[in-house]
Amino acid sequence: MTHLPYRDPSLSPAERVDDLLARMTLPEKVGQMLQLNAMDDLTEIVVDRLAGSILHASPARVVEAIELARGTRLGIPLLVADDAIHGHGFFPGATVFPSQLGMAGTWDLDLVERAARATAVEAAATGLHWTFSPVLCLTRDLRWGRVNETFGEDPHLVGELGAAMVRGYQGEGLTDPTAVLATAKHFAGYSETQGGRDATEADLSPRKLRSWFLPPFERVVREGVRTVMIGYQAIDGVPITTSRWLLQGVLKDEWGFDGTLVTDWDNVGRMVWEQFVSPDHAHASAAAVDAGNDVIMATPTFFEGAQEAVADGRIDVARLDDAVRRILRLKVDLGLFEDPRAPVAERIEAVVGSAEHRDLALDVARGSLVLLENDGTLPLVSTGSTDGLRVAVVGPNADDPHAQLGDWAGASGQVSWIRDGHPRELTETVLDGLRAVAPSSWEVTYARGANIVELGPDPDGTHFPDGQPRPPAALPAPSDPVLLDEAEEAARAADVVVAVLGDEVALAGEGRSTATLELQGGQVELLERLVATGTPVVVVLVASKPLVLPDAARRAAALVHAANPGMRGGRAVAELLLGLIEPTGRLPISYALHAGQQPVFYHQVRGQHGTRYADLTQRPPYVFGEGLSYTSVEYSDLGLDAEDVARDGVVRGRVTVTNTGSRPAVETVQVYVSDKVTSVTWADRELTTFRRVPLAPGESVAVEVEVPAADCTIVDAGGRRVVEPGEFELLVGPSSRREDLLVAPFRIS
Repeated sequence: MTHLPYRDPSLSPAERVDDLLARMTLPEKVGQMLQLNAMDDLTEIVVDRLAGSILHASPARVVEAIELARGTRLGIPLLVADDAIHGHGFFPGATVFPSQLGMAGTWDLDLVERAARATAVEAAATGLHWTFSPVLCLTRDLRWGRVNETFGEDPHLVGELGAAMVRGYQGEGLTDPTAVLATAKHFAGYSETQGGRDATEADLSPRKLRSWFLPPFERVVREGVRTVMIGYQAIDGVPITTSRWLLQGVLKDEWGFDGTLVTDWDNVGRMVWEQFVSPDHAHASAAAVDAGNDVIMATPTFFEGAQEAVADGRIDVARLDDAVRRILRLKVDLGLFEDPRAPVAERIEAVVGSAEHRDLALDVARGSLVLLENDGTLPLVSTGSTDGLRVAVVGPNADDPHAQLGDWAGASGQVSWIRDGHPRELTETVLDGLRAVAPSSWEVTYARGANIVELGPDPDGTHFPDGQPRPPAALPAPSDPVLLDEAEEAARAADVVVAVLGDEVALAGEGRSTATLELQGGQVELLERLVATGTPVVVVLVASKPLVLPDAARRAAALVHAANPGMRGGRAVAELLLGLIEPTGRLPISYALHAGQQPVFYHQVRGQHGTRYADLTQRPPYVFGEGLSYTSVEYSDLGLDAEDVARDGVVRGRVTVTNTGSRPAVETVQVYVSDKVTSVTWADRELTTFRRVPLAPGESVAVEVEVPAADCTIVDAGGRRVVEPGEFELLVGPSSRREDLLVAPFRIS
């Protein structure tokens, strides 16, 4: 077998794949399209169903599966995949970075690419070939459970950060043994939910998809992403799994994507037992194959269903061969026929959780933090005397490593071998961080103050119809008078309170959308009592999404958005509070004042009556792009080289940015474009580019601004992305709020 052409690396990949495909039986072809859960019986998966790919495998299971595959008739190697979303969160001791939402707060493409590169190095050492990341969904309804997995609300920022992660994961090419396959997901429109409920029918027209939801995917296809994952939902009654228009027409034909498509978990089975659009697995399998899917995740009955559909003529064997060819090409490009890339103990020891990667996780966490309010209490170490400062660290997330790591990391529950989470000593909570960096003369005390949720059984049963376990119901924890009294006593005895509030992993993730955005459990009462003491309260939100904050938060001394800041996040927060680092993060997502105020993303389509509800403002409390520094920065003198630009030209100009304070800053200069009159309704303004500009105290910098006229587009009534000549505005400033932006008019002629 070792001398067969498909095993000869001197032949071209196409020659090798064609030779192997010609030798395969129908069951072997169908098996290659299967990706099954390695927590189930590996012999059944690899030997009986001939699966070409596995996911959710511990390193020991990876080794076992590789040996089983080696013993099959053709010895086709396995693809090993998993959700290394923000670090390889399912490997004990691996580096866990901030969530994607946290990383997006950095607005730093290089930093995000480096985090993805470190993740790939660690994942590859443990036997992983393929990560299901980055997520390119746009956040729309904040109640959705998967907000934490997104890069926020803006298509341009999502696309650029996604492209950075693709570069990091795939490195210089798949022949690099540290490269892993990146996955753009969830294609497409998955986040347009009804009521924030996960995987509901997405109310999207083709034009709306092209306007905002498809551009991030097109961006990463241009970047060279090798795989795309298909969302759970349906659009206009058609499950995306069976949408030939999207999978074949847009992705493959229009964009020229020649990589591999993978369904999300049991998409094919869900058409039978959840969406009820197929009478059985043979019909569902035929529909999925015909639409252009290649890898079928977690639907074991696809093995029988697809073969039955071939036998009765519902699956074209040529389309089946095309899918298998795409899968085999990945395996050839990764070099798996020469080296199946099993876990290597020495390599794991050298790179997983290395000091270099932990330092990088700290840098990413530092950049992810967004200062939203500050009455001058921060930084705690300033010109005044702080000897003997008494700091009360309070709140349910002050010392909770699981809340800090967030979803897709150990205790979030997706895999069986790390349910208790990562080694506690590797995660620095906010309490750990303050104790580590505070001067020795300070007194740091701790009181939990409140609980967030209590878990109970789902009233619909313990398992879904396909056998997967249902997540437990998360019920608000009652206020605990003892915990509240302890926290209030600690606050009264302190000079400053650091209240670390938010949500926890039971309130975030797939199938864990929330009906409310308020602080759960006893947290609102806790914050009220802390603020009532008169001691300055610094609120730190460790949360999977922007939450609705009570009035007491607006009476606090300072507010820090921390997302899920990863294993070094607590130290980063402590450094920020003390002023050892500067606040540089900017919001990638807007906060809501009330759950009923949604949607609050900044690029709203023009045309509604009025600007408020009868009973509530529509103005969000904190918006996309917003963030404070420990200094003051002013924008001035926005000017353009020319006010009339050809359709194939470039809008060029400059703006002066000045640090008018006494501390250094990194200012994120944001550039928006507004098309004044459009042939169809359109957003008032959209981010087109941004620059991160370091500024020393007192320094002024003339920042060059360039926007190609070709980027000043809308999607017209026919679904075509076009530049419409006419009047435009270039808006430049520190956030997406109109009043924060300098305006320069221009015309495209």
